[in-house]
Amino acid sequence: MTPSLAISNMRTRFAAAHTVLEQAVCDRALPGAAYGILLDGRVVALDAVGRFTYESDSPEVTAETVFDLASVTKVMATTAVAMLLFDRGILDLDTPVGEILPGFVIGRAPGSHKERVTMRMILAHSSGLPAYARLFEQHTSANALLRACLQMPLEAEPETRAEYSDIGFILLGKALEVLAGDHLARYFQREIFVPLAFTSAGFCPPTSMRSQIPPTENDTTFRKRVIQGEVHDEHASVLGGCGGHAGLFAGALDVLRFAACILAEGRTATGEQLFQPDTVQLFGTRQSEPPGTSRALGWDTPTAPSSSGKKFTASSIGHLGYTGTSLWIDRERKLAVVLLTNRTWPDRSNKSIQQIRPTFHDAVFVGL
Repeated sequence: MTPSLAISNMRTRFAAAHTVLEQAVCDRALPGAAYGILLDGRVVALDAVGRFTYESDSPEVTAETVFDLASVTKVMATTAVAMLLFDRGILDLDTPVGEILPGFVIGRAPGSHKERVTMRMILAHSSGLPAYARLFEQHTSANALLRACLQMPLEAEPETRAEYSDIGFILLGKALEVLAGDHLARYFQREIFVPLAFTSAGFCPPTSMRSQIPPTENDTTFRKRVIQGEVHDEHASVLGGCGGHAGLFAGALDVLRFAACILAEGRTATGEQLFQPDTVQLFGTRQSEPPGTSRALGWDTPTAPSSSGKKFTASSIGHLGYTGTSLWIDRERKLAVVLLTNRTWPDRSNKSIQQIRPTFHDAVFVGL
């Protein structure tokens, strides 16, 4: 069935979920949020609460408001590009990263194990690379930052532990650019944005659009300005606004358009086969190694306690974004739920989103 994206706003039906977000605004856990719910190929809810900031004269968030997706970029852009390249026979998941990015292994000491790291391991967050390092503090150009990522030593042998790694996805984005022969943002625009008929999604929003996007932080340490309409993540900022790990902006409806394609086994709303069904299944299947991992290829899967709450089935896939965004897709129920917020405003100290996400998702099920 081709997904129909006719919108039926049903605030009454999903009043419980809406109330969770209204209370979050009242509690100053986040200034505003937009959300959308897709069920059986139809958008059954698309709504918003709150304002851009906590000020009473700040613009109201609407269902069309564009947010910084943060790490939802990892699935909606980077993993999606990897799926396309895999379909086209350009990406072999078992290719060592060092064959695509020689700087990853050249000059490494014997026993570093980096020559064993494959593209599959990077996608599955099982490469052994560290989760994070504040590289932007010392490497303030894109080339220097990428070089630092390439030279980063492994913290564990490949496939011995699952460690969610921004550094891995920065390298993945660069490796995909090499394979595609194009810049990640440009390839995304041409090969994903256009077929899915996105209207808001993209990297590096134009300056003229910035005032229409909720600010994510008053950055007093690194950029020393309010971050609005430019990527919140410091490493993506150094990379020019586009990284394999972060940088994509979108409204809730475009995120649901992407989810609809995944639920339709890779078909777009017009019936075009964007991804092959077997590829959607492959990338959305939880990995068997390392033991205990919750990761699929690019995607995460629910493991209690989960940000998706208690109701999503085990075959569900999803991803979170640091700014307070999330996408969860339940393939058994043909359900997708997107939540977009700027919980990092005015700073990133408030972690209440960790409780809000599962509560919100559980409340969605009240209306199903």
